[in-house]
Parts: sequence; structure tokens; C-alpha cells
Amino acid sequence: MAKYGKRTTAAREAFAGKENVTVEEAVALVKGNAKAKFDETVEIAVNLGVDPRHADQMVRGVVSLPNGTGKDVRVAVFARGPKADEAKEAGADIVGAEDLMETVQGGKIEFDRCIATPDMMPIVGRLGKVLGPRNLMPNPKVGTVTMDVAEAVKAAKGGEVQFKVEKAGVVHAGVGKASFDEAKLVENIRAFVDAVAKAKPAGAKGAYMKKIALSSTMGPGVSVSIDNATGN
Repeated sequence: MAKYGKRTTAAREAFAGKENVTVEEAVALVKGNAKAKFDETVEIAVNLGVDPRHADQMVRGVVSLPNGTGKDVRVAVFARGPKADEAKEAGADIVGAEDLMETVQGGKIEFDRCIATPDMMPIVGRLGKVLGPRNLMPNPKVGTVTMDVAEAVKAAKGGEVQFKVEKAGVVHAGVGKASFDEAKLVENIRAFVDAVAKAKPAGAKGAYMKKIALSSTMGPGVSVSIDNATGN
């Protein structure tokens, strides 16, 4: 534990006094202090001036990160017949219908993304209380309720990231790995921020983006200049 304590202390000292830095500076800091024994995920958190309890202030969307996430995404697909075959051929990890519903109801959720064909939604709808809180519920707005299951599976495997604002008005996501080149992380971060900016809801009042912070899985966070991140 002492070793972990020293590492955390050193990271905090490196981050001390550094606020609202450029995306490039933030990436360099986070990468330089990601010293865990595994390849840490670089995570972004965006505080938004919205109240997601109001429908017209809900923020959700999807973005394809230009350099992927570095994560092996496990994909489940609710489909039957030829569409089930398409999903399997595209690389889906789990494919099923009622059998998959029963597996999920039993508490076994071994996937990171859930896709469904429209005709499967009556079945998937029964799983709302299980999948909803985990942000796994298929939704046509982000392309996870679709007849083109093969394309949806490939997109999920290829670095597509879904985002949805939480109760506290925060959107967060993994935007790559600490092992990525700095330039690739910067590109991913700007793509994510741009997607969140474009998802600004009609009901948002005042400042939309209030704070952006970057961190690694085990490291402290550093605030990023909103103007720099958005290119304003």
C-alpha cells in the first residue's frame, strides 16, 4: 500500500497548481503519471449546465473515436434468424433472443454494448431495469436498435463510444489508453468534446460546458481549458 501511496502523492504533486491547461498539456501530464502495472484508461469527465431530470435537457449521443478506445468491447446482439447470423459473422460475442433475455434477467451480463433489431424490442424492453442503469439499453438514437446489426457490431468493436449525462450533469467516457501516442489521445479527446458540444439540448440554459477534466484510471484529474478543448 505504501508504494501506491507514494505514486499517488507524486502524481498529485506533478498536477499541483495546474488548472485549465491545454488538451496537449493535460494528456502529457496524465500519460506521464500513469504508472500502474496495467495499461490505464485515459478518462474524460465533462460537467454540463443541464438538469437531466428534464427531458429537454437530456444529453446523449455516440461518437467514433478516430483512434479507437484500446478496449476490447464485448457486444451482445438480440436478433433471430438471418440477422443473428449476420451479427455472429460481424464478430458479436453473444447472440440470442429469449434465451439471452433470461441470461440477463439472471444477473449474467457479460457484455459492454447491447444491440437489437427492432422486432426484438418487446423482449429487450423487459430488461429496462437491468440494462438502463448500466447505460446498456439499446436505443435507436445511438444506432443500437437497427436492422444493420453487422455495421453496428463493427462500429462498437471499432472505437465507437456512447455517452449519456448522469444525474449530476456529468458525461464521462474512456478516450483511449495511457500507452497511446499523445497526438492520438488529443485527437480522440477533441472528437469526444466536439460530439458532446453538438449534442447540446434545446433546454440548456446559460453555460453548457462548465468543466472538463482528464485523468487516468488510477491517477488524479487535471482540468482542461474549455476554450482549448472546443477550439474556440
